Amino acid sequence: MKKNICVFCGASEGCRPEYREQAEQLGKILAQQNRRLIYGGGNKGLMGIIANAVLAHGGEVIGIIPERLVKAETAHHSITRLEVVDNMHQRKARLSELADGFVAMPGGTGTLEEVFEVWTGMQIGYHEKPVALFNVAEFWQPMLNFLQHAVNEGFVRDSFYKTLIVDNNPESMLQKMDNFIPKDLQRWVKK
Repeated sequence: MKKNICVFCGASEGCRPEYREQAEQLGKILAQQNRRLIYGGGNKGLMGIIANAVLAHGGEVIGIIPERLVKAETAHHSITRLEVVDNMHQRKARLSELADGFVAMPGGTGTLEEVFEVWTGMQIGYHEKPVALFNVAEFWQPMLNFLQHAVNEGFVRDSFYKTLIVDNNPESMLQKMDNFIPKDLQRWVKK
């Protein structure tokens, strides 16, 4: 079982109730399955919702937040452990270090940047941890369409594209992450 699940998600709640509901559901399931939430340390938006859901169900939450965001009063001071770092680069490095797998929920540019960084890290061999898109309300479908376009145009290998776990059900998504077996991606070889 992947014990430490890093969740990237918005510091906003978005405009659909499903985003909030599924953040709460994922947090509850993480706690019930005795998994630890690793996340960006915020108390607002989906970040705060999932952290509070994990805590409400007796789970552990580790947040990593840059000093600048602590000063902006967005830090969640009631979680199990809050680590304050100097900048976003250190935050992402620490999240990656602690995580056994990564989930991207709906979010904005920060979420996009984080999930693409860890997915690219897998492609070039920095890690072999699963990367999943929690496709709440088909949020990720436009990006998946673009990625398929990039495959069709020869910029992303189909074998690598298929390493991305996409699911709209938190239980089956976590099961797929647990079952993830890194395959030889034949890095740097054109197919």
